[in-house]
Amino acid sequence: MAALTPFLVVIAGVLGLLIGSFLNVVAYRVPAQISLLRESRCPSCDAAIKPWHNIPVVSWIALGGKCATCGVRISVRYPIVEAFTGMVFAVVTWRILRDASLSTGEWWPLLPLLIAFLYFAAISIVLTLIDLDTHRLPNSIVLPSYLVGGALLTITAALSGEWASLARAGVGMVVLYVLYYLLRMARPGGMGGGDVKLAGVIGLYLGWVGWGALAVGAFSAFVFGGVYGIVLLLLRRAGRKTAIPFGPWMILGAWTGLFTGEPIGRWYVDLLFGT
Repeated sequence: MAALTPFLVVIAGVLGLLIGSFLNVVAYRVPAQISLLRESRCPSCDAAIKPWHNIPVVSWIALGGKCATCGVRISVRYPIVEAFTGMVFAVVTWRILRDASLSTGEWWPLLPLLIAFLYFAAISIVLTLIDLDTHRLPNSIVLPSYLVGGALLTITAALSGEWASLARAGVGMVVLYVLYYLLRMARPGGMGGGDVKLAGVIGLYLGWVGWGALAVGAFSAFVFGGVYGIVLLLLRRAGRKTAIPFGPWMILGAWTGLFTGEPIGRWYVDLLFGT
């Protein structure tokens, strides 16, 4: 399996580039309620975009960041999202393959787990983009994530015997959902309904990884969001009642918990109990 890891990481990176191109489409069309099945067209001149002009990153560079038909500038966000998604897919794949226990040498029990976390990476990116643009977290993306994530993690548990991880994932989902729901009830308008729904999805993944990931991931979201709010206040870019999108900070906190939560949790327990 170790010999296959670099190959699989490269494949995941290339897949991420392609998925990143699609995420750009989703981030633009879902809030505008435009069908995802519609062919790609320039938003300025409405000319159909040729397939060879849709190659992630490369096409943007080759075209000089402009539409091939009308010459209007294409936002640099497009290649950045594509490249970032490719990088994230590669890193997530490497991390899962590195951390997986493969005493039998079999790789196939890892496949649903890998797909689950790559899916979570994809929705993390597109929900961040949409929330920054519109201050919304669409139900059409968030709600199906419960079914997709839950199904893939259940299949993983069935193949690997990790039923304890699945049970912890279920607890994490409920705990974070209830926490955010109570916060929303305590301060109406301070927390959006989309944040509450997203919290359950995040809790599902954090819970699968471990209690430390769940605790660190949940706490980090408020730290990041709080620091961002303070910076905006200091720069006079916002007031005390200014609404800011919290979804991106929930997502950043989630990935902080997924990557660092368990070692931080163990360190804190050792520090607290002196073991």
